[in-house]
This record gives sequence, structure tokens and C-alpha cells, in this order.
Amino acid sequence: MKKCLFAIIGLVLITGMVGLASCGGPCQTGTQQQGIVVNGEGKVSVSPDLAVLNVGISAQSERVADAQSQATQAMNQIMTSLHSAGIADKDIQTQNFSITQVTKWEDKSQEQVIIGYRVDNTVNVKIRALDKVGTIIDAVAVAGGDLTRIQGITFTLENPTQAKADARQKAVADARAKAVQLAEQFGVKLGRLNYVTENQLFTSPVMRSASFDSAAGASSGTSISAGELDITVDVQAIYNIG
Repeated sequence: MKKCLFAIIGLVLITGMVGLASCGGPCQTGTQQQGIVVNGEGKVSVSPDLAVLNVGISAQSERVADAQSQATQAMNQIMTSLHSAGIADKDIQTQNFSITQVTKWEDKSQEQVIIGYRVDNTVNVKIRALDKVGTIIDAVAVAGGDLTRIQGITFTLENPTQAKADARQKAVADARAKAVQLAEQFGVKLGRLNYVTENQLFTSPVMRSASFDSAAGASSGTSISAGELDITVDVQAIYNIG
């Protein structure tokens, strides 16, 4: 009797393990894995209405106080230029502030020695008037002088809700059309929608990294192109087979 019971238990365990192995990954139960499975994509191209400029200063000196003094003066001048261009305080946010040691390897003593200190201070600046981006960059480069560091510009939408809604509508229509086509080609009836999920992809904003010479920037002017942004929405839908 005990041998028979052990044999039955072993058979159940083996059957369960075979079932898990055949799943090939996380298994779904119910009807989600049954039916017509389609992916739909919707994309809209829009013009950005907001530029985010990453600008800062980097000052180095033998003494911390001297480096910080230079950095403070340069950043104050940059802030003044931003305010003069009509940038509000709420659109300027500190991104990073750091004071670090600057070292070099000394062969004689076989060790790192401190030769100075570097102060870095960067801010993100929201620029709503895209036609003024180049002018603002030129003014900032002059204000900060040789300490100016401009890491890049990000173009985006301040409110992407409507663009996402338009892309979503296209994605749903695309998924539905694919499901109808598959049902017709396989000669089956398309049933009700059983499952749907959405993945939104806001394409990477345009990044333009650059180094600016303050004198050249002031004379020649900096040309900036905002281009377009693609907003993509992907959906997956599962329809029952009627």
C-alpha cells in the first residue's frame, strides 16, 4: 500500500514538473494565453515647445575659498544674464553642486598629492521661447567666461497628454486591424477583447552637446534647431476566437 502511494505521489510531481518546463517562462492561467494576440503601434510627430538647457561653471584653484569665490562670481553673472533674458526663478533649478580635490601622482613620494580644488555648479534652465535659445546661450557663455560649461539641450513637450492620446488612438486602431486580418486569414471569427496592455515610449529628446568660446559665440551667434519629437504608444491585445 505504501509503495503504491509513493508511486502515485511521484507521478504527480513528475507531471507538474513537465508542465512547468513546457511553459518556457512565467505561465499564465485562464484564457489570456488563448486567442488572437496582436501588437499595435501608434506614432505622432510633434514640435517641441520647451527647451531645457544644462549650463554651469567649473572653477579650480589651489585654495577652496578661491575656487568657490570664482565659481560664485561666474554663476551670479550667468544668473543675471538669464534673468535679463526673461527666465523666471521657477524655471531655474540647481542640478549639481560639488567641491572636489584635484590630485596628481607624485613619482618621488609614490603617492597622490593635492594640487588644488575644483568647484562645479550646474543648473537646468527651462526656456519656453525657442526662438531665443541661441541668444540665451551666447549671453550665458559671455557672462560665465572661460568657466562656462554647457552640457547640452533637451527639447521636449511641457504637456504631452494630447500627443499621447493621439498616438494611443492610432495604436488601438492598428491592433484591431491586425486582429481582424488574422481572423479572416485563418478563417475564424474574432471574439471579444479579452486582455490589453499599454507601453508608452517617449522618444529620446534631441541632445546637442557643445563647447562654446565666449568671444566667438557673441560675434557669430549660436544656431539651434529644435526639430521634432516622435511620441510612440505600443499596445498588446488578446481577442477570443468566437
